[in-house]
Amino acid sequence: MAEIREESSSTVVPDDNKIDKERRQKELEAWLPITSSRNAKWWYSAFHNVTAIVGAGVLSLPYAMAQLGWGPGAVVLVLSWIITLFTLWQMVEMHELVPGKRFDRYHELCQHAFGEKLGLYIVVPQQLMVQVGTNIVYMVTGGKSLQKAYNTLCTSPGCKDIRLTYWIMIFAAPHFFISQLPNFNAIWVISLAAAAMSLSYSTIAWTASLHKGIQPDVHYGPKSSTTPGMAFDFLSALGNVAFAYAGHNVVLEIQATIPSTPEIPSKKPMWKGVKLAYFIVAVCYFPVAFIGYRIFGNNVQDNVLISLEKPAWLIGAGNIFVFVHVIGSYQVFAVPVFDQMETFMVKKMKFKPSLPLRVIGRSLYVGDYSTIAWTTSLHKGIQPDVHYGPKSSTTPGMVFGFLSVLGNVATAYVGHNVVLEIQATIPSTPEIPSKKPMWKGVKLAYFIVAACFFPVALIGCKIFGNNRSVHDTKIEEKRQLVRD
Repeated sequence: MAEIREESSSTVVPDDNKIDKERRQKELEAWLPITSSRNAKWWYSAFHNVTAIVGAGVLSLPYAMAQLGWGPGAVVLVLSWIITLFTLWQMVEMHELVPGKRFDRYHELCQHAFGEKLGLYIVVPQQLMVQVGTNIVYMVTGGKSLQKAYNTLCTSPGCKDIRLTYWIMIFAAPHFFISQLPNFNAIWVISLAAAAMSLSYSTIAWTASLHKGIQPDVHYGPKSSTTPGMAFDFLSALGNVAFAYAGHNVVLEIQATIPSTPEIPSKKPMWKGVKLAYFIVAVCYFPVAFIGYRIFGNNVQDNVLISLEKPAWLIGAGNIFVFVHVIGSYQVFAVPVFDQMETFMVKKMKFKPSLPLRVIGRSLYVGDYSTIAWTTSLHKGIQPDVHYGPKSSTTPGMVFGFLSVLGNVATAYVGHNVVLEIQATIPSTPEIPSKKPMWKGVKLAYFIVAACFFPVALIGCKIFGNNRSVHDTKIEEKRQLVRD
């Protein structure tokens, strides 16, 4: 009897542990950005997919056509549309491959296929490289689009040249706030605006090209006259087309936001949205690629808006549309990163799901733009007219400058007013009081602060000194041409 009681008691403990583990997992899923809201409509998936797929890469499709030629170019473009639609359909079908279970994340499907650990190791590094890399590209693209719009529209002599670094910072600023939205469904308005901008700048590209008319020196032959050159052009064009059709790595995460019942599984509304999305993709891609190549031939630039040159207001508007679009695209690719980051902090680092954890983690992620800022400054090199003397030559001016600097530094170091609230989320026991893990986290945080602040301040001052306005001869020449 004792053996029976011992055996029965040993079977209860694992069940209790399993129930407790499932409860904690459900609580975590209810907080994470991918799974906390499952009330998306079918059209949400349409514009989320458009935002993820249609990017600034569409503007390089005429150039890809020039590298491939009419026949191969049309075949590659159409086949890419068909193949990527088919692979997307496969992923939609596999979302609920196992009855009663949803693969809400790309790595969950891979874990089902290759095993718990191997599946994680195979897909997570690659997915993070793609998503984080895409976010960095969008940071730069957003900054460049703003810079191009400014340089195109502001042609008066009073317009000053502004470095790309500052445009990247301007692009990054709203993401500190937008990134705090709790889940995928909370960004649907931003994603809708981004999808609308995709359609808008694509339409500008092909309608303005059509209005410009076929150029007198147009030529459709091979861009390169050598076999290695033609091979390189072919591979480069394939890369441009593949980049234009990116976005599949967030399909399962988008579908995870759609409700699913035995009567109406999530794949039905998801596939309905995907079909609409791919219709919009076709409307954006094919006219831009074929008309852009028809008008400019081999002389087309890698960004067809550059080939258009005028009217300035239209080119400026196109770049502003690209800027708005990449704001939404950044968020669509960032949400799965936030999800993985917050899962790691809760499961592995034992933080409690909380608002401070979300705000700090996501702000640090967006704050990576500061690294871009100082590395760009470092690459520029010390300017020939650099000067490190006082900015003001008067005593009142120097006093005002000193007080202004103290205010700027104090603003940069804000955040202490939420320290106790953050520490309140950490468990505390007599053996391990909360101050120990809190101080461990603070040391890591201040190391990151130092890595952000000191290089930006010291290298930026070393490179530019007191001269914060840098003259760019090429931009000035372009403005002069526009004025003429």
